[in-house]
Amino acid sequence: MPGSGHLGMRLSSMLGYFSMLDYVGEGRRILALQPFSKFLRAELVGFVDGCVELRIPIRTELEQHYGFVHGGVISSVADSALTFAGATCVGSAVVTSEFKINFTRPAKGDFLVARATVVHCGRTQAVCHCDVFASAGGVESLCATALGTIVRLSTPSSASGGRNPGRHQRAE
Repeated sequence: MPGSGHLGMRLSSMLGYFSMLDYVGEGRRILALQPFSKFLRAELVGFVDGCVELRIPIRTELEQHYGFVHGGVISSVADSALTFAGATCVGSAVVTSEFKINFTRPAKGDFLVARATVVHCGRTQAVCHCDVFASAGGVESLCATALGTIVRLSTPSSASGGRNPGRHQRAE
């Protein structure tokens, strides 16, 4: 999630081969390939052009010492949702160039829900917005809001795993 292992990275290189109806299936396949997403038990709930919804069940392994969901988990689900959304419009391998998050309240409940949308899409980058909610008993409370810039990699083949993991790819 943070760093080069974004959810949308491999997905975005494949979007040209799939219709919008296949976004959810392909997105779920990508999530299943990622060890950290599997640890979080991340689930892709909705995925259409420019919009995504991810869900993570809240459990004790994801909490900090006060019993709230750790900020790193909230940041990770926001980053992943931002990247998935951005990948739909940039159309090739992408990573997060920058992102900012504001925590609005501690997250506690049954699960986290991250909803991201594309705010602006350019030729090589997308600006995306994400709200993260804590859901308890069917009631959602905003716990964070994030804004991120998603950039297309200059070498789309690097998303296939053929790059040196110690070297960063340069965005156009």
